[in-house]
Amino acid sequence: MYSRVSAAPLLYDSDYSTSICESNSDSESNLLREDVHEVKTIELFSVVVRVVKTLNWKVTRKVCFPIAVQKYGFDQSLMGFKMFVYVYACAEMQMEVYALLREIVCYYQKAQLNMFGLLYALLDSPCDAKGSTFLVNALIKVFASNNMLENAIDAFEQARRIGFQLGIRSCNFLLKCLAEDNERDSLVTLFKEMKNYGPYPNLYTYTIMMSFYCSGHHGQGTVDIEEATNILEEMETIGISPSIVTYSVYVLGLCKVGLIELALDLIQELKRNCRPLNCYCYNAVIYGFADRGEPDKAMQVFNEMKNGGIAADVYSYSILIEGFCRCGDVEKGLSLFEEMGNNNIIPSLVTYSSILKGLCRNGLMEISLNWFKKIGASGYEYDQHAYNILITGFCVQGDMDSANKLLEEMLNNSLAPNPVSYKSLILGFCKIGSLEKALKFFNNMREAGFLPCPVTCNHVIFGYCKEGQLKEALRLIDEMRDLGISPNMFTYSAVVNRLCKERKSEKALELIPVMLKCNTFPSVVIYSTLINGFAKQANPRKALMLYTKMLKVGICPDSVTFTILINVLSTGGRVKEAYNLFKEMISKGLEPDKISYTSMIAGFCRSKDMKKAWGLFQEMVQSDIVPSVVTYTCLIDGFCKVNHMDMVTMLVDEMNKNTVCPDQITYSVLIRGCQKLGYVDSAPQLLNKMKKRGILPYEDGNGYKNLHEEEDEDVDTGFNPFLEKTNSAEASSSMSSVAQDLEWMLLIVQQKFLQPFNPQENI
Repeated sequence: MYSRVSAAPLLYDSDYSTSICESNSDSESNLLREDVHEVKTIELFSVVVRVVKTLNWKVTRKVCFPIAVQKYGFDQSLMGFKMFVYVYACAEMQMEVYALLREIVCYYQKAQLNMFGLLYALLDSPCDAKGSTFLVNALIKVFASNNMLENAIDAFEQARRIGFQLGIRSCNFLLKCLAEDNERDSLVTLFKEMKNYGPYPNLYTYTIMMSFYCSGHHGQGTVDIEEATNILEEMETIGISPSIVTYSVYVLGLCKVGLIELALDLIQELKRNCRPLNCYCYNAVIYGFADRGEPDKAMQVFNEMKNGGIAADVYSYSILIEGFCRCGDVEKGLSLFEEMGNNNIIPSLVTYSSILKGLCRNGLMEISLNWFKKIGASGYEYDQHAYNILITGFCVQGDMDSANKLLEEMLNNSLAPNPVSYKSLILGFCKIGSLEKALKFFNNMREAGFLPCPVTCNHVIFGYCKEGQLKEALRLIDEMRDLGISPNMFTYSAVVNRLCKERKSEKALELIPVMLKCNTFPSVVIYSTLINGFAKQANPRKALMLYTKMLKVGICPDSVTFTILINVLSTGGRVKEAYNLFKEMISKGLEPDKISYTSMIAGFCRSKDMKKAWGLFQEMVQSDIVPSVVTYTCLIDGFCKVNHMDMVTMLVDEMNKNTVCPDQITYSVLIRGCQKLGYVDSAPQLLNKMKKRGILPYEDGNGYKNLHEEEDEDVDTGFNPFLEKTNSAEASSSMSSVAQDLEWMLLIVQQKFLQPFNPQENI
């Protein structure tokens, strides 16, 4: 049965060491003169003999390979352990062979010996094919389980060249380890060699390959559904019937790439063919629909699963609860939670967290706190995630006192804040304008060893800019770069916006090269902010230059950009160019808004082209865009200038009907109209009416307009499309009072029409 290598120790008696001790004095002195190393070798092989006779694992374990090497030398130890391995291999004792080979491999690895020669060292005198094959299979498993995949593949190749028929289990184990380690090339090669030379792949082999392609662990980070489908088709071709696990993995892969309907069709086909299904197949589809924001479809699949006799598990319910809560239907989430209890399914901490998040998203913080207490009452220990949900909820609501209390409770429960906790608190304090407290947590976060994310840094930078602390904002941007945190366009947008507000557009423009140097490309928002900044500084030439540069670098303007430029051009008297831009904006598929129309109408009114101004106004109304007080004021001013008081009357009447409140500029324009009509006595009455309402007339910088002056000076409507707002005092006044004022003004302007207005005629 055994080879000549392992037969030598059989010449020695198993109790040889005892006989040495009991020999006469002559034998002892002869033994003392023998080489000490030979004596030690005899001791080792006496253990081998005992193991051969008894297969006693306890006896084998008395000899550890590293200690044996120290005591008996490497060569003798390897020979002895090789005999141990063969003894247990021939007896097909897997665990014992595995343990012995692992000791040898670990020693080789620690001593940095040539591992590639180990297989040949173990097989230099094989006992028989069966024992050797058993040894090779075990060695492959040892290499693979210790992540020595290159050595495992080499052992596989050597065994194949020698002619051993390896076992499917060891090959599948190696295949699984290669898949888990993302070794795509080696995995595919081994799979092909198994198909070509054996052992031929079985159901488990194909399931490993299916899992590899469907899990995204194929070196690309995404699911390779095409290869997964090929695996399924190959199985059907060769007659291997996929198991429920194989189908579950494939269904999950389909859902991961968004083919949820196809996954559902497959499940329904399997159901029609009476193939086995489980809740894992359905859960993948339920999750797919829920994650896509379609919880109602997910619910339909859930009901189909239950109607098919497959019981839902905690994951099924948790997925649905999360889906409904994320879409704002917390009531449905709570209903499903109650159903879980009725079905004796114990909710997990994830289930509770989903309910908490749903309640917090809907601003139901008191109910959220009650649910939070319910988690503790259910026997779960609070974790950071549960606290963070509540802290974030309170921060979003601006209730920073409650958020702070939860943080203190979290610390008392020996739970340290994590980056999510700090981020929520920093964003919350920035939101309510408490920059000092936000900075406190920002510094605490860094002291705790957490690197803030770009979003957190951006909010602090926004806070600095809001407070006008530009130096601090720029310093933080430099620190971000030093820490390896890349500033993005939102980071620079805050600084650019603040500089432009402070009328330092040239300084803001200097940030563009800095951004490009950091591989951050300015967005349309940043260019629009700069263009608007130069426009406010009465530098239209620079604004238009930036627009040209913006087009050259391939940045498409949006409706805001066009509106700014339209206002710049029309204010500068270049109404024709402004109108061309307006038409270009529409041709690019951008819909003009209230500000865009008002900008263009204001331009035509300035140039007294009331036909086009009126045409745009009608187009604006037909597009269901409600004109603002600024829009009406521009038109009233324009028609006053061309003496078409009938149109002024109609516009004032329409303001009254649409409950649009006049502002100080509207009053000033109407007063000016009264002057032009010669109603000098009516104008002071209107002025007194304004003062009683708390609205002061328009001031040009040199004092109020002299209402008795007869110069034909234009009244500036003061239109700025980006500063359009409603006077708070005016908004708080009763609409009945506004209506009375408008009716009174209407009577004044109706007293005398200079000439009727015909929109079809040129003015």
